[in-house]
Order: sequence, then C-alpha cells, then structure tokens
Amino acid sequence: MTRTFNFSAGPSTLPEAVLLQAQQEMLDWQGSGMSVMEMSHRGKQFMSIAAELESNLRALMNIPKNYRVLFLQGGASAQFSFIPQNLLGSKTKACYVKTGTWSKKAFKDAKPYCEALVSASSKHSYFTTIPKVATWEIESTAAYLHYVSNETIHGVEFNATPDVQGLPLVCDMSSNILSRPIDVSEFGLIYAGSQKNMGAAGVTVVIVREDLLGQCSKNVPPVFNYEEQANNQSMLNTPTTYSWYLMGLVLKWLQSQGGLEVMEQRNIAKSAKLYQVIDASALYRNSVEIASRSRMNVPFILTNEALETEFLTAAEAAGLNELKGHRLVGGMRASIYNAMPESGVDALISFMQEFERTH
Repeated sequence: MTRTFNFSAGPSTLPEAVLLQAQQEMLDWQGSGMSVMEMSHRGKQFMSIAAELESNLRALMNIPKNYRVLFLQGGASAQFSFIPQNLLGSKTKACYVKTGTWSKKAFKDAKPYCEALVSASSKHSYFTTIPKVATWEIESTAAYLHYVSNETIHGVEFNATPDVQGLPLVCDMSSNILSRPIDVSEFGLIYAGSQKNMGAAGVTVVIVREDLLGQCSKNVPPVFNYEEQANNQSMLNTPTTYSWYLMGLVLKWLQSQGGLEVMEQRNIAKSAKLYQVIDASALYRNSVEIASRSRMNVPFILTNEALETEFLTAAEAAGLNELKGHRLVGGMRASIYNAMPESGVDALISFMQEFERTH
C-alpha cells in the first residue's frame, strides 16, 4: 500500500504513527478485549481515555486552572450560534472582525441572538489582508469580540493576539490550534474543530474562562449550555468516543515531537519554502499580503487558468491529493497542517517546478 500526500483542508492528514496505533488497537484496546468504539462512555476504560485527553491538552497549551475544557459536537459552525447564547448575559451587543468566509459566517449566525457589530473587515481587499488592530472600532459595552485566527479558504492568518481593550476575546482556532504556542489567558473563549490539527472529525474543543460561564439563556437546551456541559464532563449526551480517542493519540504524538514550539518551527519552515517557490514563479501566484499569509493553508492560482485541470490531474497522478481550491475562490490550495511532513511539501514543490518547466 502506498500512502499519498493529502493536502485537504479538512478532514486532513493524520500522523502515520497515530493511524498505525489506532489500527493496532482497533480490536483490543490495551487488553480490554474490545474496541474503543464499543466501550461505554461511562466505563472506567473510556473515562481514563477522557481524563488523559484533557490532561494532555492542558499540558500542551498550558491552559490555566480557571479555564474549563469542553469536548462538544456540531463543529465550529454550531458554536457560531452557541457563543452569543452563552456569553451575552444581560448584554445585547457583540463585536466581530471579518477576515474571510468563516468569520463572515460567525457574524451572520450570531445576528439572531444579539446586535452583531462589525469592528473591522478586509472585504475591500477581497480578504487578502488582516485589518490593523489600531483601526478596529470596538464597542466597550459589547459582551465580547470575536475573530478567526486563520481563514482556511482565503489563506490569511493573525500573527499575534489582538489587544481588544479589555473585552473578552473569543477566537475560532479551528485551523491553526496546536500549530504554535499561544497564551490562553489572553482569551475569554477559544474553540476549534478537531479535523485539521487535532484528529478526526467529530469533536469541537471549547476552552472557556470560568467567569464567563453561567450567563446562558434559559431557553437554550442543556447540551448547548457551556456551564451544563462543564458540570457534566461534556457528557450530557453520548460523546463521539472514537474521535476523542484519536484526538488523544494526536496529542501524545505532538508531545513526542517536542510540543508546540517544535511544531511552530516546522510550520514556519514548510510554509516559507512553499511561498518562496510561488513568489519566484511566473506560473503561480498568491495574492495574500505577505504579513498576513497563513502557515496552514497556502492558496495559489495559475496565471494560465486553462492549465488548472491538467495541473490537478497530474498532481493526483503524482500522489499529491486534494489540491483543488475552495469553490468560492477557485485555484489551488495546499493545506500543510502539523501532520503534513516536510517531505510532502518538498514533493509538492518538485512537482510544481517541473510542471512550470514543461508548461
């Protein structure tokens, strides 16, 4: 069997070591005589998996004690609606920064529950830049300010945590969580889907400061109430047990690699060499402002659009999969999350250079 290099934006490639361990433990997890998929989520075996999962995530991200860690369902998209319902309390306004498709969707989904205010937008640049924080219009009476740290479709990423003048900072980190160290204490709430840097699809991690709990509307069902979930170890309903298990394996793999500091240096190296080839090329182009370029998702177009289909077909034949860009923007996109080895980026670069030479 030959594994290809998978550049999908999500569900994305997983570390081979994780897949091999999952394969080894598929029928019998650590002598239990059963698969994790068959275990009761209330049983001692799975409870040990859950406890280790949270412990390792806290250790990797250095999560302070006054933050609760939830493992929920519905993806980041569900949180777009749950966040205002959980955090508004007696307030009516919330601030949003629009830097691409996902932050636009978060803003739209919040509007039925609050007066959603646009603090900044890079629509004028076709979402190829990050608005300078000094220009943001921040409403002091708002409940929080929301932004997306990395936009997978447009390939823009914040390179620092913005200062939002004391408002609780809410961040969708679905596509760059665990790719670099961050200071969790700078945030009121962090959330992220698991299918990019943390494991298989099916889990949404929510890291929320304790003082923000207890403000949920009484009309919100308990499974969507952060405080209720925190008080019930994220098990008000049966969790996606196998996805929890796979996430646990990915966290252990990250620890074995040296942690987030090491991953950051790898991600810098991988993205830098790919952007260097694009910038030096007459055939490929990336339109994102250099200071706002994503380390995780590298979109590019061919200056000769007629060659796109041939490029994608030839790339797949060469073992380079899922390079087609999102339907909203077209072109190509290489998603190079933590689990993408540098050899995969090198193989893509070699292919791109040869394709340009022959075309």
